Amino acid sequence: MTQKEYKEKIDTLKRWAYAYYVEDNPIASDEEYDTLYHEVIAFEKTHPELIEPSSPTQRVGAPIKEGFLKARHLSRMWSMEDVFNEKEFEEWYERVSKNFPNERYYEEPKFDGASLNLIYENGFLKQAITRGDGVEGEDVTNNARTINSIRLEIEHKDLIEIRGEVLMTKKEFERINEERAERGETLFANPRNAAAGSLRQLDPCITARRKLIFQPWGVGVNNLSFEYLSEKMAYVYDLGFRKPPIRRVCKNVDEIEAIYEELKSMRDSLDVMLDGMVVKVDRVAAQDALGYTVKAPRWMVAYKFPAIEKQTRIIDVLFQVGRTGVVTPVAVLEPVEVEGVIVERATLNNFDYIEKMDVRIGDMVTLIRSGDVIPKIITVLKQYRNGSEKPIKRPKDCPVCGSELLDEGKLIKCQNLNCPARVVNSIIYFASKQCLNIEGLGEKIVQQLYEAGLVKELEDIYRLRKDDLLKLEGFKDKRAQNLLDAIERSKGAECWRFLNGLGIEHIGEVASKKICQAYGVDFIDLTKEQLMAIEGFGEEMAESYLEFMRVNREKVLRLLEIIKPKAPEKEEIVESPFTGKTVVLTGTMKKSRGEIKAMLEHLGAKVTGSVSKHTDFVIYGEDAGSKYDKAKKLGVKLMPESRMWELVGEA
Repeated sequence: MTQKEYKEKIDTLKRWAYAYYVEDNPIASDEEYDTLYHEVIAFEKTHPELIEPSSPTQRVGAPIKEGFLKARHLSRMWSMEDVFNEKEFEEWYERVSKNFPNERYYEEPKFDGASLNLIYENGFLKQAITRGDGVEGEDVTNNARTINSIRLEIEHKDLIEIRGEVLMTKKEFERINEERAERGETLFANPRNAAAGSLRQLDPCITARRKLIFQPWGVGVNNLSFEYLSEKMAYVYDLGFRKPPIRRVCKNVDEIEAIYEELKSMRDSLDVMLDGMVVKVDRVAAQDALGYTVKAPRWMVAYKFPAIEKQTRIIDVLFQVGRTGVVTPVAVLEPVEVEGVIVERATLNNFDYIEKMDVRIGDMVTLIRSGDVIPKIITVLKQYRNGSEKPIKRPKDCPVCGSELLDEGKLIKCQNLNCPARVVNSIIYFASKQCLNIEGLGEKIVQQLYEAGLVKELEDIYRLRKDDLLKLEGFKDKRAQNLLDAIERSKGAECWRFLNGLGIEHIGEVASKKICQAYGVDFIDLTKEQLMAIEGFGEEMAESYLEFMRVNREKVLRLLEIIKPKAPEKEEIVESPFTGKTVVLTGTMKKSRGEIKAMLEHLGAKVTGSVSKHTDFVIYGEDAGSKYDKAKKLGVKLMPESRMWELVGEA
């Protein structure tokens, strides 16, 4: 590598780092960045006299984002040396053990989020500062206060810096990206960038709406007298902070490698992203003796997992039909290895996603594996386009049964209940605990019945005979009779269970209960106006319900005749001061929100989730939030929880 090439690589790394850390919009994968970063390190090791002062290897973190006040850390927030395989880790271990041969090591997961430093004084949260350049960062105290896992007060009264990672769960990441897609906004590339973008909002209300998590991993300034870091961290967690899924103390390489493999195997089952394991010399005195390089402590290392972001090309798109009839586009990829597995398919989510991302057949893409059976495409690398790429056309007919598809924009659905792609999964769902609860009619049995030609649609379940079952492998007299008895017991099921079991898109357990509570078993010919009158129902839910009943009316009528579901009993309303009133609940109360809601509805109240000028009461408990403030602004009557219980007692 020449000096000119070295400088060009530095400029590229700077551009990528700015997009990743400041704009929260990566333009390169982690694997690409790490590869280029190590090329720069290799050059600097052989040519130390040519090291550029602005090289990414000479600094920690990222520049300050405009719009926040700068704040200095009480002690420097260091970066970490990264190692990417067993050989590199053992080289680090040997460097440490050469001078400190009998040390023990403390291991925790390396969470993939945004670093944050919390400063506590006299037991109260004084300031929250992002990593920044390690010396000073952005003051995000107001935003940090909105994160529930950050303690506003702790029992430790002396000055202390508690450091950790702000994280976003995979589920919350998907929810936020769906909302951004609906608004036509750029999608976050991964949970790390979503967490960083959420933490660094100028409006704390936006941060509050996003369910962030704070996960401690270290301390800065402190007067704790423990001999070992693991003891300090145990003390921090005992102050009320979130504990990691694994934290261990090991004595040798073999024990450390075993923990690494354990963490790697469980990473996909966790609700937050991990990108490796942090190994630290546990004894504080040994840490002080080992000291620091210009950038990182010599006493700790980030043992990274294999990269899970990969680049490949889309060579085709297939359409799969699920239980509810939703057609899911799946990208066929040029095979690429991800964690030792050859990946050839990736979900494209839905057609809105395709259009917002402008995904085309022939595109180079970045995909990520985060616990999903089918990895997800997160970035389209449009800079590699050559004009041969083809748009992905929205299908008009079901790829399995040929029926005309219902195009709702975001979703495209096959409404044919007899579509072969829907039958097996529909029956499994119909028989599940949250629906008809037919014991013994699980996935394997349904598949066996379908392959034998005994069930082709839902009503075939009720035509099964013992002679038919005895012909199947694994069925003897008792097992066959037990299944038939379970099927018979499902007759007369509660109305909502029957409706939920039909698997109508957007109509789940809660919606089914509301429909049956309002209209009993007379739900098949409801009008759009009747559906829209139900609390919580919107246009999309109503249209999906009406279309399903139009396509499957005769089949549903036959099932009703067979099962004869029972309508819910009308609950007698007790007259009270809440009868006919619209009520909103906020804050923490002595009973669960669900229990209180049910109680108030029994007393004739309508309990809603949002405050408006039509709200009669906002009942509040401890730590009441924005609903309390909005009620005050609108002049809505505020009622403390204690007063509610007084009125309930009188009723």
